[in-house]
Amino acid sequence: MTLRCLLNPWRFIPVPKGQQDNNAQNLNIWTPGTDDKQRAVMVWLHGRGFSTGSAQEAPAYNGENLSRKGDVVVVSVNHRLNVMGHLDLSAYGDKYKYSANVGIEDIIASLEWIQKNIANFGGDPKNVTVFGESGGGAKVLALMSTPHAKGLFQKGIVQSGATESMGVNFTKLAASRRVGELTLKNLGITKKNLDEIQSVPNAKLVEASMKAQVETAGEFGLKGTLTGKVSMDWEPVVDGDFLPTNPVTSDSFAGMGKDIPLLIGSNLNEWVSMNLVMGPDKGKTFTDKEIDERLQKAYGANKDQVVAEFLKAYPSKRKEDALYIDTFIRLPMLKIMSHKADQKGAPVYGYVYTHGSPLAIHTVEIPLVFNNADVESPIPVGGIKSETEKQVLDKIADTMSSAWISFAKTGKPSATSLPEWKEYTRTSEATMLLDTENVLVHGHDSKLMKLIAPDYQW
Repeated sequence: MTLRCLLNPWRFIPVPKGQQDNNAQNLNIWTPGTDDKQRAVMVWLHGRGFSTGSAQEAPAYNGENLSRKGDVVVVSVNHRLNVMGHLDLSAYGDKYKYSANVGIEDIIASLEWIQKNIANFGGDPKNVTVFGESGGGAKVLALMSTPHAKGLFQKGIVQSGATESMGVNFTKLAASRRVGELTLKNLGITKKNLDEIQSVPNAKLVEASMKAQVETAGEFGLKGTLTGKVSMDWEPVVDGDFLPTNPVTSDSFAGMGKDIPLLIGSNLNEWVSMNLVMGPDKGKTFTDKEIDERLQKAYGANKDQVVAEFLKAYPSKRKEDALYIDTFIRLPMLKIMSHKADQKGAPVYGYVYTHGSPLAIHTVEIPLVFNNADVESPIPVGGIKSETEKQVLDKIADTMSSAWISFAKTGKPSATSLPEWKEYTRTSEATMLLDTENVLVHGHDSKLMKLIAPDYQW
């Protein structure tokens, strides 16, 4: 069982040790009973891009509480990653036709296994929801875009699962094939002895492909999703066949996803406030003067407008929280929701998780979705510090896990602590703010986003 793969762009996050090999195709199952009850099935896809991570690397991913609470079958999936999952050799014959997307093919194989076997675990193969966070959410979007996954799942949930270059778009074929070409060159392998790549040691293959990625990135003007430096991320490839289009098209959404309801959202702060968690600002408090200076540095002449619009959008937050407004993921979320709504197919439901701002950061909602409120998120923020805080998180966990379970069962998120969750459209812009008090808002941050990123179109 592969607990970890190489090429971790999140190097500051602890990664469990484990054997590294190409035999990563396996899954974990939690079920309330192996009877014929035909429960809804929720398939979890782990994060950390398409480069690293595993389905069991974090206690937050434990599906027992979610399964028991919702009377659902929870499945988590491991699959090939990085060079093992996405090295493109498609230019060298049919044997390697889909090599750039075998990591996604592994997930599809797991969904096919579920179709054949999940009834033995009390699950309904006709009611399957795939859900994932970060890279796992991007995997959901890839599945919604490929005809190879058609009919294998009925709903999708994307948690903080897209950036402009990973989720809205994926890698172009020309760049992907160039990485493959340069990797072979670095290994001294040609088309004539291509199958020798099967016996290249892992470390050597990784080294050759990383060098190829850097060279390709320079040629194509590509930058890493998180680093912003000249580099490439491993991810699916839009080849016109396995992936006919990007998830987001110029005027709509991938055709394969038209009939699939989507629940999608992000956290208010995501990566923006990481300095408060593990950087130079950890543990610091700021005076009003320092807050104003930082706001001025961040927003310049728009400072006062940004603060005013932020407090309109999030009236329960404070002026200093305006320092940590995420646009990196929030803007792509708006684009995906809007284009999915434009498709006039299955509904899309939007949310923003805001509790604990400015520490409503990347991954922090995962334990709550799994009804594991007492477990640290994959990016540690310090844990529960008081009984009162535990009670608050238990309440939010009850709400979020209930909404996710409801969506998996019925296609619409709901919970007793939520107002009616209406679908997102261009006109309504309905979005649920998830916090100690849950509020359905309409276009709440549109002016704010346009003020901060006036050139971004969604």
